[in-house]
Amino acid sequence: MLEGFPRNDGRKGIRNHLVVAYLVECAHHVAREIVHPYRDDGAQVIGFPGCFPNDYAQKMMERLCTHPNVGAVLLVSLGCESFNRFALEQTIEASGRPVKTVVIQHSGGTRAAIATGREWVCGQLRDMAGAKKVPMDVSELVVGTVCGGSDGTSGLTGNPAVGLAFDRLVDAGAACIFEETGELIGCEGIMSARARTPELAAALTAAVEKAATYYATLGFGSFAAGNAEGGLSSIEEKSMGAYAKSGSSVISGLIKPGDIPPRGGLYLMDVVPDGDVRFGFPNITDNAEIVEMVASGAHLTLFVTARGSVVGSAIAPVIKVCANPQTYANMSEDMDVNAGRILSGTPLAEVGQEIFDLTLEVAGGCPTVSETLGHTEFILTYKSFEPIGPACLPA
Repeated sequence: MLEGFPRNDGRKGIRNHLVVAYLVECAHHVAREIVHPYRDDGAQVIGFPGCFPNDYAQKMMERLCTHPNVGAVLLVSLGCESFNRFALEQTIEASGRPVKTVVIQHSGGTRAAIATGREWVCGQLRDMAGAKKVPMDVSELVVGTVCGGSDGTSGLTGNPAVGLAFDRLVDAGAACIFEETGELIGCEGIMSARARTPELAAALTAAVEKAATYYATLGFGSFAAGNAEGGLSSIEEKSMGAYAKSGSSVISGLIKPGDIPPRGGLYLMDVVPDGDVRFGFPNITDNAEIVEMVASGAHLTLFVTARGSVVGSAIAPVIKVCANPQTYANMSEDMDVNAGRILSGTPLAEVGQEIFDLTLEVAGGCPTVSETLGHTEFILTYKSFEPIGPACLPA
């Protein structure tokens, strides 16, 4: 039995972070300086750099600041940005979390705002140190998965091993989220065949077709030079490897960033914006995808990498699964799981079980490698989405 931090909405957190959130890039430095003395005590920086309002960013920040792994929030505003800080503060307050807003223009400038922020953060961290945990079941977990820096080993080792772990988690009642529709091109037929209903199958197919159109318009697909250097020949081959991390469970729904799965099961996240191409590439970095899954309630993320990635994420732990044995030998201090040993005879099922077991250990409080190293990457930019339709979450 796991233990988690209880929240007013009934969810439970596997971490208890204090978040300092900047609401425009102009406030980023102040937010970073507020956190600096407390970065080893559970304080983390997140934020939205844009000044022009954006419904997607507003929803994302509301979801992130009320994530079950978050126990208190300090908002840092310059004062003249268009982000609706009042609505965000009200949402956080309604969730039962302590919240304060520091407005730099009203506080006397940089030094004064930093001092005010640090005083509040110090007091809140002291109060949060006494937070009590309650029993938590595996079925209450939300787990995401991404893959980045893929090569020819990704679809043979790391991704299918995560797929087996996902199957175990879904069987235990957890909600599991896989993504990136731009890396499922060519797999829409076999993926849709796993949908719970014909209507959901059509929605899954439409999401992948939207991604293909979006990238065709941009003239640049989700296939990088590093993928080719690693032995992948095409987006279809890359897609087959990426698809493997979804496992074999029935697909229960289709969600978009910030949509929280209503129950356990397997969900595809559509990360490609709706409407005309307006905001550039939909997945700037792997970190952006992780943030979107965290905004949908993911307690932690399974990150498969073959070429090698060092990142973690703010708010929710990242477990890095290394697909390539040579990369693991070179970067073992940044990896949690060596899935590359499958190529030398270790059974796939054994590594899948290891990932499942480690997921529960991390949910129980064990730090990941990226947490130990202090990685708390975060990125949030402009996007635009329409609400999901009734076919996306069949009863």
